[in-house]
Amino acid sequence: MTRTEKRLNFGDREIILIGTAHVSKESVDEVVEAVKNETPDCVAIELDDQRYESMKNPESWRNLDIVKVLKEGRGFLLMANLVLSSYQKRMGADVGVKPGDEMRAAINVAEELSIPAVMVDRPIQVTLRRAWARNSLWGKCKLLATLVSSAFEKEEITPEQIENLKSSNEMDSMMDELANYLPTVKEVLIDERDMYLASSIWNSKGKKIVAVLGAGHLPGVEKHLNAFAAGDEKPDVSAIAEVPPKGIGSKIAGWILPALIVALIVAGFFTGGAKSSLDLLVRWLLWNGSLSAIGTLFAAGHPLAIIAGFVGAPIATLNPFIGVGLFTGIVQAWVHKPKVEDMEKLTDDVASLKTIYKNRILRVLLVFFLSSIGGAIGNFIAVPAMITNLVK
Repeated sequence: MTRTEKRLNFGDREIILIGTAHVSKESVDEVVEAVKNETPDCVAIELDDQRYESMKNPESWRNLDIVKVLKEGRGFLLMANLVLSSYQKRMGADVGVKPGDEMRAAINVAEELSIPAVMVDRPIQVTLRRAWARNSLWGKCKLLATLVSSAFEKEEITPEQIENLKSSNEMDSMMDELANYLPTVKEVLIDERDMYLASSIWNSKGKKIVAVLGAGHLPGVEKHLNAFAAGDEKPDVSAIAEVPPKGIGSKIAGWILPALIVALIVAGFFTGGAKSSLDLLVRWLLWNGSLSAIGTLFAAGHPLAIIAGFVGAPIATLNPFIGVGLFTGIVQAWVHKPKVEDMEKLTDDVASLKTIYKNRILRVLLVFFLSSIGGAIGNFIAVPAMITNLVK
């Protein structure tokens, strides 16, 4: 068996990077072999503490509170996470491996040999939030399109294709494609995490460390480790360890649309009287509320959720701290309370449009998503229409 590995020596320390494909049977065997043969002082795993806990406790899905998720503004993040998990699960099904089996194998063999295992990845929520926050509007649209298309991808993956993902040519090609299509996402998902992983591995205790990573991270992690050793970089990841707070510009930007709508309605009063102002108000309410309601309807939302979309969209537009999806999603979850079986089949059901509509949790997320998109489109149509009406 040929391992995909990098052996790095820094004085009296040795760091062995084991590159894996996350749904590869061979990678599982390689990881077990490496830990047993090397008997390191520490095994570093490309997981964060939250994913590690989920791996240890696969029943943790029972604690999912969809209403709490929406209130905390994590609706889009949960949807993205489910799509990515579903995609990896389908890839693994083609080769008889569950996503992350090589990480489980590394943890299990480390426990058997009484070797400390440390989780060295950045929290997934931070990574997804940074990827979303740092994208432009066009980048966000492309990211959503990519997630949606991957959710319904049906192409079968062979074991040979999985193993090819560990080769530098295949990986370089994929990274180049990602960098060209979504440069910011590539920077957050790959480049930043290379730095974070390298820093965590560097700070791990022990003179001999085996690190189990996705093969795509090997070149970047190796580069950073060498830079740490040479003193060219410091293993400080504080700048990329959290979601940066919104700057004053972003905070002001959130109030631009509400201020513009109010200004147009007031301007209508001064140029055409109360009737003109009322006409502008009604136009905006109808466009914004109706398209949010239509989005909820397309998601097969309950009639009460549709009403919540119509009424809530204008309120959400005028208050950038809340979104219409919060109103529609909570109403949908209240009317059709998710069941245990919905939670059990989350990652399976997200792969099919038919099962998305049947799964109550996914239906809530779909209502949240489409009502939000509908309200946004309504504003994009309403504001130009109001300006046109005003200048006639």
